[in-house]
Amino acid sequence: MEDGLDVVARDTGFSGVVRVDRDGQVFAKAYGLAHRGYGIANTVDTRFAIASGCKGFTALTVVSLIEQGLLTLSTTAREVLGEDLPLIDAAVTVEHLLAHRSGIGDYFDEDVVTDLSAYVLPVPVQCLLDIEQYLPVLDGYPQKFPPGERFSYCNSGFVVLALIAERVSGVPFHDLVRQRVCAPAGLVDTDFLRSDSLGERTAVGYLQVDGEWRTNVFHLPIRGGGDGGIYTTAADVTALWRALFAGRIVSPDWVAEMVRPRSDVPAESMRYGLGFWLHETGGAVILIGGDAGVSFKSVHVPESGTTHTVIANTSEGAWPLARFLGV
Repeated sequence: MEDGLDVVARDTGFSGVVRVDRDGQVFAKAYGLAHRGYGIANTVDTRFAIASGCKGFTALTVVSLIEQGLLTLSTTAREVLGEDLPLIDAAVTVEHLLAHRSGIGDYFDEDVVTDLSAYVLPVPVQCLLDIEQYLPVLDGYPQKFPPGERFSYCNSGFVVLALIAERVSGVPFHDLVRQRVCAPAGLVDTDFLRSDSLGERTAVGYLQVDGEWRTNVFHLPIRGGGDGGIYTTAADVTALWRALFAGRIVSPDWVAEMVRPRSDVPAESMRYGLGFWLHETGGAVILIGGDAGVSFKSVHVPESGTTHTVIANTSEGAWPLARFLGV
């Protein structure tokens, strides 16, 4: 396997980390540079942004609040939002949002935004530090279809979930994720970092613009929200899967509910539960993230405990190695 990975990594210019946990054995290898300007190499414990891989963290945070009795799956967004975001249908529930079946308009509609090198945020990136600051960005998008009608991947939906979680708990969303997901799972290298203050052992995201490598600092919010932007390591991703299926984050009954298929998504050759992608026919559970200067895929098979994770600090880098691994 390693020789084959090396060939694919060399041929594609891969920059990131590959980790495979299988049969009690761990394979982990780093490639490329965490910082191109200073020539700092990636290591197996480098922290990377995982874009929409963050949605699993948001979903677990929300479900932990449901277990506590602060929310239910049938709680409507309107009950918590009040007069904010008036174009969201009054029938949209927490379950609709978690399952991407809400039909709400999306500030970052991936059917429309197809060029990851574009500068698409409607406000300066430094204006998106805390969840309440997303309100002007989320506003003004009409419903696409009635709640529950069908699946439609929606970034706005997970920012709204973060807002709901923050308001019902009285705790800032980023702190909630640390307390309710990272702490019980033992994730020592996972956090929402500011893009202008990443700290040590953290990879800068890069993308090619006009033939040169540039950082993604002007492409993404200065700090991630409910839809993406958390930083983690390959080892912490493995720890997340283990803690999840051991019932250390939410109860086993709720884990089963979250990985119960709610939608078939033929266009992606997958299904979707609540915050997690699911294998088309099998039992594998999947987190995926892709953004400017970020690509990530982790596939966990609960029955065998096998995990394959590929994280890259480029926009497309993870996909060839994930395909090589068959995930």
